[in-house]
Parts: sequence; C-alpha cells; structure tokens
Amino acid sequence: MDKYVGKRLDGRYEIKEVIGVGGMAVVYKAYDNVEDKIVAIKILKEEFSNNEEFLRRFKNESKAIAMMSHPNIVKVNDVSFGDLIQYIVMEYIDGITLKQYIEQEGSLPWKDAVHFILQVLKGLQHAHDRGIVHRDIKPQNIMVLQDGTIKVTDFGIARFARSEQKTITDKAIGSVHYISPEQARGEVTDEKSDVYSVGVILYEMLTGQLPFQAENAVSVAIMQLQREPSLPTEINGSIPLGLEQITIHAMQKDASKRYKSAAEMLCDLDAFRKDPATTFEYAYFVDNSPTKFIPDGTDEVPAEEEENEKMPIIPILAGIAGALAVAAIIILIIFYGSFTKKDKSYACPDFVGKTYEEVNQMDADNDLYEVEYKWEYNSDNEYGIVFKQTPDAENKKIKKNAKITVYVSSGTSTVAVPDVSGMSEALAAATLRAKGFEVQIEHLPHESIEMGKVIKTSPMATTNLFPGNTVTMYVSQGAGAVMVKLPNVVGLYVDKAKEELAAEGLSAKVEYVDSSSPKDVVVKQSPEVGETDQVSIETEVVIYVSTGVESFEFDITIKLPTDYESDMGYVSLWSDGGNREFASHDKKININGLGSYGFPVKTTEKKLDLIVMLSSNNEEYNKYMRISVDSESGTYSVVEEYDYPVKGSNTSSDIVSSDTSSQENNG
Repeated sequence: MDKYVGKRLDGRYEIKEVIGVGGMAVVYKAYDNVEDKIVAIKILKEEFSNNEEFLRRFKNESKAIAMMSHPNIVKVNDVSFGDLIQYIVMEYIDGITLKQYIEQEGSLPWKDAVHFILQVLKGLQHAHDRGIVHRDIKPQNIMVLQDGTIKVTDFGIARFARSEQKTITDKAIGSVHYISPEQARGEVTDEKSDVYSVGVILYEMLTGQLPFQAENAVSVAIMQLQREPSLPTEINGSIPLGLEQITIHAMQKDASKRYKSAAEMLCDLDAFRKDPATTFEYAYFVDNSPTKFIPDGTDEVPAEEEENEKMPIIPILAGIAGALAVAAIIILIIFYGSFTKKDKSYACPDFVGKTYEEVNQMDADNDLYEVEYKWEYNSDNEYGIVFKQTPDAENKKIKKNAKITVYVSSGTSTVAVPDVSGMSEALAAATLRAKGFEVQIEHLPHESIEMGKVIKTSPMATTNLFPGNTVTMYVSQGAGAVMVKLPNVVGLYVDKAKEELAAEGLSAKVEYVDSSSPKDVVVKQSPEVGETDQVSIETEVVIYVSTGVESFEFDITIKLPTDYESDMGYVSLWSDGGNREFASHDKKININGLGSYGFPVKTTEKKLDLIVMLSSNNEEYNKYMRISVDSESGTYSVVEEYDYPVKGSNTSSDIVSSDTSSQENNG
C-alpha cells in the first residue's frame, strides 16, 4: 500500500486513494476536514523534494498559480512546503483526461474539437495575462468533466523537471509530441510555445493521430524541428478548410509566424465558429507538395525541396547523424563557454516598479541570477508591486548565480472577511463584494440551515485578506433539496429557452420587454448565470423576451410662463391628433411657484409632435404649445405657441427646455 494512503496531512487532509502518478508527483484523492469537501492533493516525489533549486522555483511559481481563478483552470486551494513533504491541494475533478477521451473516441467531430480548444485557450489567456506560461500543454494535463467543461492543470510544474533533466529521454515521450521547436532546442520560451502545443492538440483531436510519431523521444524531437506535418484534411476530409488553416498557423515552427497570443487564436476560432465557411489568409498550400506549408509571399516551391523528396534513405540518415553531431558540438561549445566565462560580470536587472508576476517570469526564464522574494507591508504601493531590491540596479554588476532580494508589497491594507452566515445568498454575495472580494458560490446539503442561507465562508469570517482575493461562500441546499445547473438562455428564442430550462426541471416565467433585439428572443434572465452556479429545482426563472420593437424613454420639462399664477390648474400632454397616450398628468395640480413641470415620455416612434396644454383652475387662462420631438436623441423644441381659442404666432422657445440627461434608450 502507498505510504500516504490512510494518513492525515497537517491534521486536515485525509488521504483516501491514489488517483494518478506522474514523473514528478503522485496525486491522491483526499477529504478536507476543515472545508468538508473532497480535494485532490499532489505530493512531490522525494527526488524533487531534496533539490533546493527546484523547490525555490516551485515555491515562487506556486504562489503565482494560486492567484489564478478561472473556470477552465484547476483551482489551487493550498500549498505546503514542509521539510519532509511538499504538496499542492487542488479542486477535485471528477472526469477523465483529454488524452483518455481522444483514445476512446478517436478523431472528434470538429465542433467538439473547437468546443474543447476554445476552453483551453481561455484558460491559457487568463494565465498569460498574469505572466504565467504553462510550457507543458498536452491532453494528459487537460481534464474533461461530464458536462464537457475543460480544466487545465499542472501549471508551471513540468518546466522545473525539465530544468533538472538536460537531455531528452524516452521518459519525456508523453510531452515531446506537444513541445514547440524552440523548446526542443532548449531555447527561452513564452506564450507562443503554449500556442504551438494547443495547435498539436487540435490536430490530434481532428485527425485522431499525432502529427509526428516515432519509437523514441529523440526522434520525435528531431521531427518537431525538421519535418512538416501532413495536412489534417489529408487524414480527415471532413475538416473545414478554415479550421485546418487555424491549426497549421498555430503549429508554425517559426514562432514569429504563429499566433502571437492565445487571444489572437481565440479571435479566429470565434470567427470560424460563427461561420464555418470562413477561411484565412495566413498561408496557402501547394497542390503538388501537399505536406509542405508555404508562407504568404512565396511564389514557388524551391527546387531543392522537390529534390529532397526524391533523396534515398541513406543520405537522409546521414543528414540526421550530421545534425546530431553538430548539435553535440554546439552543446560542448556552450559548456566550454560556461566554464571559461565563469567570472564574467553582468548588469543587475531592475525589478523595482514591476509586478510580482513579471519578476517571477523573468526569474523563471533566466540562468544568470536567483531571486529571493520578501513580502512586506508598504503604504505607497499596491499589492504585488516590487518597491525595493538588493542589490539595487543602478550601476551595479552581478556575478553568475548571484542572489537578488526583491521586496514585494503585501498591499496597503487588509480587510476582514465579514460574517455572512445565515444571510440569504444574494445579500451575502453583495456584502462580500462590497468589501472588494471576489465571490465563488458552492451549494451543500444541510439538515438544519434553511435552503438559500449561507452556511460558512472560506476563508472563515474575521480572516484578514487583501481586496481582490476570492472568498468561497457555501450555501445550504436544505435537507435533501434538489439542485440543478442553471442554463444560460439569453439569446435563445423563447420556445427554445423554455425547453432548455424544462430539461433541467426548471419552470419559466415570461415577461415581454421592448427591445431592438429580434422578436421573441430572450434578452435577459433572472437569476443570471454567474450569480450562482446552481439553483433549486423549485426555482422559477424569469426570462425577459423582446417584443422586437425599440422604445425610447426621456423627460420633457415645461417651463411655466411668468404670467401663469394659478394655485390650482391643469397641465397635460398628448400627441398631435388628440391621442392622449401621454396624458397621465391631465389632472388638477398645485403648480404655483414651481417654475417648471416635467413629463416622462415613453414611445416607440422615433419622431413625433406633441401638444402641451396649460389651463387655470377657472379656465380663464389657456395656452397651447406644439413640440417637435426626436425620440432617439431625447431632444425637442417648440414649433409654435398659441392661446386658446385663437392661435397666436408666439415662439417663446424658453418654455421647453431640452434635458437629455434622463433620456434612456430601452433598446
């Protein structure tokens, strides 16, 4: 039996069983006694726990990873760096790896492949925006949940293992199929390396096979450097051309010709998803050389490529052997240079003013210096900003392997988590957000606490946190309450929205609202997806359905004439032609001394004329004004003004003031 199964870590985590074994760590299913939930715990193997360099980088990276919060990234809840054991506590995912899914299904329908890869890219973009590059994106590190949700795991860990293992061996075969050419060459990598790996995964999902296959890792790495893959459509003819172009563009060997970011690839995939007939102008393929990818601007296939295709196998092997020999010489030169230049001095990098994530990324990608992080309170800098370093950067030189201490602001102040236990879900969430915290909601059955009321929070009440941190709020499902997933029906036609809600056992209440959206399309729902992850099966979801007619709301303010002195009188407003649709104020009111009177107007007409009538209590005073209104802009002006019953030609434009500040377009 595994030595940790049945044990309790730090008096909190009860290890239940082994659920995965990797090159660096063993993953266990465990029960968290404090949070009362199942978690996954990754415990580092002993050979890594004794390596100080690895642990230093691992600790720094883990702090950054723990700050990420995205629905497509496995959440890290806790990390521990004891003397005898180092582990990471993550959310438990009840699913299978994407690799297992591909092996079960073979090639996936292209719509499923796009659905999965969009989620992977969204998770990566969240990480890249925070300066975190995965560097080991492969389907073995991607989990698929039963509802089709994707979760990316193992951020930043595998790269540490590779830093300790300078040569590619057969143990790396699982990763080498997906690494970028620059990774295979041992060069510095960035987010474009993750994009290449995503391209390989998309290729594998669409075709059911890897772009490069060989008996050992070294051969695969050489193919990553030197060979072009077969086009996906040659393997699976049902793949749309635009999707093939996206895949090959992501897999360009020259990083400068790839997508520059996950966001850029997401943009093209979104355009393709909306119109599968869409094609792109990255490059074109030459008919007589279908496995060759020719960039834009190349007029023809170089003649030597045609000759190379006809070369016999022996010269090819000789070429590979020569390439390996050259690589060996380069490695010797690099090692020799490292010995002969041991005492060389380098300019000290300047970290002050940068974010923790930026410095951590610079540290992870360098072999020149070591960074030690110290978090300290600093009243002048926000959380995560480096405010001091030793040695400082100004005119300072450092030797190789020098240690640089950076001081990172822990923020200007912390905020105590308020006690929201017993509150309703909505009130508790609003209370936490008002304190500046992000809120995550989870539902649990509870025998004594009423359904919809908060059981507890994590971290617990009174814990001091910096604004921006996430507080998980546990809400009671009641005793045996049935909770279901809340579907997002915004954008669907009303009948389809009702079907989707009914499929989850939820009822719908329809309310029609004026909107420029197509008629019968849902423009809003309550509760909204994002406010909560699940709702009781008894919940009635209100769906607001477009009438297909745009309406306009604004105020018309009537400035009362100076000669209008009646204490009690009438003010009314109606459309020209006698339709009193706006005559809600056609009643006796005390308006003496008001100076002006406002009418709220709601109409579906973009332009209209209105009539305003002012009359005294004894009807000795009667004045009419004709107003021309532009409903879209909410502006209006007096066209003419006359006394009743004889029309006059007065044009006192001061009687109507154009006040657009309250104009609201309901469309």
